[in-house]
Amino acid sequence: MNKTNTAIILAGGLGTRLKETVPDLPKCMAVVAGEPFIVHVIRYLLSQGIENFIISLGYKAEILTSFLDEKFSTLQIEYSIEQEPLGTGGAIQFACKKVKSKNVVVVNGDTIYKADIKTLTTLHEVNDATCTLALKPMENFDRYGVVEVNENSSIKSFQEKQFYTTGLINGGVYILNKEKFLQKNLPEIFSFEKDFLENYVHEGNMFALVNDSYFIDIGIPADYERAQTELKPALFDLAQINKSWTLFLDRDGVINYEKKNDYIRNWTAFKFYEGVLESINTFSNKFGRIIIVTNQRGVGRNIMTENDLIHLHNLMKSEIETAGGRIDKIYYCTAVDNQDIYRKPNPGMAFKALVDFPEIDLSNSIMVGNKHSDMLFGRNAGMHTVYIKTTHPEQQLPHPDIDLDFDSLISFANNF
Repeated sequence: MNKTNTAIILAGGLGTRLKETVPDLPKCMAVVAGEPFIVHVIRYLLSQGIENFIISLGYKAEILTSFLDEKFSTLQIEYSIEQEPLGTGGAIQFACKKVKSKNVVVVNGDTIYKADIKTLTTLHEVNDATCTLALKPMENFDRYGVVEVNENSSIKSFQEKQFYTTGLINGGVYILNKEKFLQKNLPEIFSFEKDFLENYVHEGNMFALVNDSYFIDIGIPADYERAQTELKPALFDLAQINKSWTLFLDRDGVINYEKKNDYIRNWTAFKFYEGVLESINTFSNKFGRIIIVTNQRGVGRNIMTENDLIHLHNLMKSEIETAGGRIDKIYYCTAVDNQDIYRKPNPGMAFKALVDFPEIDLSNSIMVGNKHSDMLFGRNAGMHTVYIKTTHPEQQLPHPDIDLDFDSLISFANNF
């Protein structure tokens, strides 16, 4: 397995400086913009194509495991639990024993630095590096040391913390070659920054990429308070939507009537909701792309064939096009396993769409669905969300995963 799709999240911090603000919780469980901070970290990693997570835990680990097992029950998550504090390096070294890929992404559970992990990984792989860092440009700071970089992007040196008017800081996002790291035979307890990065930089096999993306470290109360506003989902005005936006639609329960405790197996059983064809016509004039994303486990269970599903979708698209609308692509997941990356609420189908339509901006996209799993899919992919109350009107509102709600697709379309 050479694909870099696994991340270690260092989530064992005590949050000493946040003790008055966030008592008796691991630091990454501090609530920010309505969600524990680690939710924001995981969703950032999901948006970067990470599929497997290893959470490095220590202080009050049971609080985190209980929360994550419920919140992200469909993700591939393993836990690496320290019995005593191992330092950042010891924690990474211990967690690396669970890593199956050649390279692994490493991030801090109390920091979000929205670096481009794919670009960082490319630099790492081209240089066959031991470790590659994302560096954040900063001005007028004294909380961080600076990193000096050579012209070939290799790291020249790490400088001590002091006041700097300008400089590049280590943003805490790494691509790490597991084998090269473990071959250093470092002690059980050590600092990743001091004992690994600074001690081995002279070997010339550490590289860095400057990335001026969003950065927040909630380690002090002032930045914790700042994060409350900055990480709040952006409100969106439907009047602002134009052809640069993408609409993602669930199928059953949104476009057509669901069949309770069964599957829509063929075109005979398929029935559009009233107003759907007119709605998609309206959306076609507003959105640059319209994508359907649908779980179809009936195929995986051999209740229907994939050819049956494709035939149904072709007839559905034909009806929509005859009515003046369009569907740019239909993505479906037939997997039975809830932890399959392409099965909603996991965001794999959104990233398939990005490959086929690189112009899609998920932050300027809306997921429309009738289940909470659809809303989680949208959130996990970094989208806005619209809830349709056709089949589950009992859903409690307001809800942090739901931006807007409507009784039906036509009632949503009537706002354009």
